[in-house]
Amino acid sequence: MTGPLVLIEPHAHRLGGHPQRTLSALAWARPGSVVIAPYGVAAEAVGALREAGARLVTAPAGWGAAVLLAAARAAAGFSAAGQRVFRSRRWPRRVRRWPHQLTLIARCLTEASALRSARRLEPCADAVVILTASEALHGAAALLGGQPHLRFVHEQATTEDTIVRWLGRLARRGEQQVIALAPTRAVGDQLTASFPDLPAVVAAYAVDDGRRLSDAERDGGRAAFDIPATDAVVCLVGGWWPYKDIETIDAALARLKEPLHLVVTGRPLDEQVLQRWRALPGLRLHTVPGPVTDSVLRLVYAAADAALVARRPGVGKESGLVMDAARLGVPLIVSDNDAALAARLHGQPWVLTFPAGDPDALADALHTVIRQPPELPGPDAPARLGMRTAAEQADLLTRTFASLTTKESRC
Repeated sequence: MTGPLVLIEPHAHRLGGHPQRTLSALAWARPGSVVIAPYGVAAEAVGALREAGARLVTAPAGWGAAVLLAAARAAAGFSAAGQRVFRSRRWPRRVRRWPHQLTLIARCLTEASALRSARRLEPCADAVVILTASEALHGAAALLGGQPHLRFVHEQATTEDTIVRWLGRLARRGEQQVIALAPTRAVGDQLTASFPDLPAVVAAYAVDDGRRLSDAERDGGRAAFDIPATDAVVCLVGGWWPYKDIETIDAALARLKEPLHLVVTGRPLDEQVLQRWRALPGLRLHTVPGPVTDSVLRLVYAAADAALVARRPGVGKESGLVMDAARLGVPLIVSDNDAALAARLHGQPWVLTFPAGDPDALADALHTVIRQPPELPGPDAPARLGMRTAAEQADLLTRTFASLTTKESRC
């Protein structure tokens, strides 16, 4: 299993998040892989991909792929316009939701275009994988793209309405040309409930690239934010999306009785909340507007005694921030919103867990870090969370894809 992969990433143009790191890691593991990015690749990732020997494809290959991508752009444009027009709550909920149905259709058409390009450019790939796939129209993407494939479905955030469900039923036979990869058991259960005919397996999305923070980086992180080596620091990384529990963090910080530095980066952030934190007497706030490059993100983590991850109860999708902490070697303060994750982390000396939605418990955890920072995660931490090395992940993708079709039939 050493042949090239086809790696499709519709979000490769976005700075921040995890697509670029995963793309680069898998490309290094399989030299000669084809990276298909329908909307381009963020500048910081281009060099690493080229050094890995990847072939970057940012334009559709063939007229069929071009037509599908043009249709996807049109659908996305109508969706954006509809969201602006119907965002007022004066409109009925069913009306406010229809632009999001167009978003699902646009994503399907984008995927189909990339799959047609994959079939044309690398018909003998060891695996064809959409790394950030839509949560709907799985079979339609396979049928329109004419290409069996694997698809990482990170979450199910958009509810299917009548038209999308109808389109999905029309293309249901295409689901047998697809295997969905769910990063957590909770997401896998959601997929099975919504798409009982769609084959799905659970496999962590994040990969361990082996690039733990060095002592020099930790010193550099403190220096970058002008933080004395003896002061306690916690970092809060990532945009404040609805599943993040910023309210609990807000309440916990107001309960602090000892000094703490908090480094915040991401987008979007709530400036009113940040102003409130700046006014807290024992808290020194450092903000780094996002999105940021991976090198800046490493500085943020390097400065911290612990990373803080707080999510609302019941959120069960993979946390890239938890994976980052294990991968980079940063202690963790994390809510117990995901029972499976909490069980994996139970008893680990580098982890402080608090009940989701409990500001008193979070304040206690922050005081623990202030008084005595946890020890650093060991080299076994990524594997404990189900992370594989890039080579192991590439092998898993190859084996899983082989169950869809034989290489001889494709070549």
